[in-house]
Amino acid sequence: MKPFIVIAEDEKSVAELLRYNLESEGYETAIAGDGDEAMLLLDERIPDLMLLDWMLPKISGIEICRRVRTRHETANLPIIMLTARTEEADRIRGLETGADDYVTKPFSTNELMARVKAVLRRIRPALMDDQIRVGDIQIDRTTHRVTRAGQDIHLGPTEFRLLEYFAQHPGRVFSRERLLDGVWGADVYVEARTVDVHIGRLRKALMSTGGTNPIRTVRSAGYSLRTD
Repeated sequence: MKPFIVIAEDEKSVAELLRYNLESEGYETAIAGDGDEAMLLLDERIPDLMLLDWMLPKISGIEICRRVRTRHETANLPIIMLTARTEEADRIRGLETGADDYVTKPFSTNELMARVKAVLRRIRPALMDDQIRVGDIQIDRTTHRVTRAGQDIHLGPTEFRLLEYFAQHPGRVFSRERLLDGVWGADVYVEARTVDVHIGRLRKALMSTGGTNPIRTVRSAGYSLRTD
């Protein structure tokens, strides 16, 4: 599953340059041209990383960064701040507000792509590794092989994508709507109850080796993958 990156940048040429390079590297992207649009995108789908311009119209990047850090569901969202401000005091302010990295304009596209990979590898290693382990569950993203306590688990394509999505965010609770967007895609119409069917299949497969139920149901909230 491709890591999803939001580009919050009001300069269209810069935004499109970033989109082109990120998608060439295998990322999924969405562009927000102002602060209001950026917050709306975050409400619709939480990305795996955000490229955030400091001087956005309507709501500044620094204010968005502050809001992101105060919201439970986005508190750990990786943020790389983009800005023309080069003063040390500005860099310190951006980092203290919650940015994980700080890149000044004009920037080298190659360097920025390297920084994106470095931040994701440091903060969301499951997104960058071919092998993901959560508890006694091992996922090989290259071969689509899943084992639990060393025993093979046979999953259908949708169940594999569900497990992979959970494993990228272990312990996080996802609503049915979030899972539909993250696994099926925002442009695909699927009824919410379909999620329950596939969760049931995934549970059954993961428990076929005799282990405990690894998927937790949170009443009125959704589902999460246990980390123990």
